[in-house]
Amino acid sequence: MSLERSGRLAAMALCTIFAGPVIAQSIKIVGLGASTCQQYLSDIQDNVAMEREYISWAQGYLSGLLIRAPAGVDENLDLTPPGFPLLRQVEYLRTFCATQPKADFPDAAEELYRTLRTKQK
Repeated sequence: MSLERSGRLAAMALCTIFAGPVIAQSIKIVGLGASTCQQYLSDIQDNVAMEREYISWAQGYLSGLLIRAPAGVDENLDLTPPGFPLLRQVEYLRTFCATQPKADFPDAAEELYRTLRTKQK
């Protein structure tokens, strides 16, 4: 197999892996967003300032996912598209966590990322 063909196959494999579900990794997420969905819902209850802190963390996390994407994947992804503005994203995170309180808040952010990807294809 030629080196060029091997490179193309490896690139296709990476794109396929990234385009699918996020693969579980052993990483330590830090910051406010390292909370569970249950903690997030408790923290934001009647606390708009805390909710802003969480969405700010989520936006940074989404930006990190976008930056980490391989070349050619999600290059034109808009994290705040007109059809899915920030307030709608906040509601998305609340709804995700309300239906899955044992999930981690980063899981909600990753699901939001996947949703943003599908809305723009």
